Amino acid sequence: MSNTNYTFAVARIRALEVSLFSKSVIDQLMACKTYEECMRFLEDKGWGDGSGKQDGDTMLSEERKKIWETVEELGISMDAFGVISYPNAFHNLKTAIKETLTDKHRDDFFYENTVPSREELREIIKSKDFGRLPKNMEEAAKDAYETLMHTNDGQLCDVIIDKACLEAILEAAESADDVIAAYARTVVAVADIKIAVRCQKTKKSYDFMMRALTNCSGMQTDALAKAALGGFDTLCAYLESSGYGAASEALKISPSAFERWCDNHLIEMFQPQKFESFTIGPVMAYIIARENEIKTVGIILSGKRNGLPDSFITERIREMYV
Repeated sequence: MSNTNYTFAVARIRALEVSLFSKSVIDQLMACKTYEECMRFLEDKGWGDGSGKQDGDTMLSEERKKIWETVEELGISMDAFGVISYPNAFHNLKTAIKETLTDKHRDDFFYENTVPSREELREIIKSKDFGRLPKNMEEAAKDAYETLMHTNDGQLCDVIIDKACLEAILEAAESADDVIAAYARTVVAVADIKIAVRCQKTKKSYDFMMRALTNCSGMQTDALAKAALGGFDTLCAYLESSGYGAASEALKISPSAFERWCDNHLIEMFQPQKFESFTIGPVMAYIIARENEIKTVGIILSGKRNGLPDSFITERIREMYV
């Protein structure tokens, strides 16, 4: 895509950025006393379909749909956004496999606007016509399907597809702009850290971890797995020595603080894109910012709906892009 076309896309994104929620807007949402008051606040901000009849989950789904509608309007090939769209697409693959083998359909478990679509995935998995899947999904889908069918091990099914997703992200980054490549490497490194943390807590074996972890620059999977086997303190020490001291500090505070760090780390790497005008970076940053915004609103809505203390909710709130 030419710089001229990127310039148009970035100009459009700059106009949309003014509607992104700032910290002060999130503070206003937090100040709402009830879930119902939060919903009215969001409706006044233009969230949802404008009917005033949506519940929170449906509203959030509507906002995610708007992200990709905006991207489509920019005229940039969706191939450029594989590193962002793959997690949703591979999540849908897991869902299609599990519902096919359990015969329990749940449309609300699927993300919209993915390739292949929900119905295409259902048809492919039901007929076991895996060759119709994108190449980066085909082998993982076969393996995950057979694994779940013969072992009923849903966790192993997830591991197989999650790793294929991370590998697809890295592959897409090989021919991408520098900012996308850097984002892809960071996404995979953060995912590896999350996997190691979960495996350390659940005392998974080295072999299990090596099957789940994905090699990427900046993260030595063998050393990470061995550190996780050594216990919490050993894992934290390894992260500190590998340039992820902030992740280690967050882990020592609480699991929710660590999850918050993971999302904030990705947002922070896009902050410089506010000053770019001739690359795809600002468009990527806007998509990530919107996803982060929707996740944060979802955390607040869930907390208010369940009557949780504000302190509990605040600990989980992400940093905003603007």
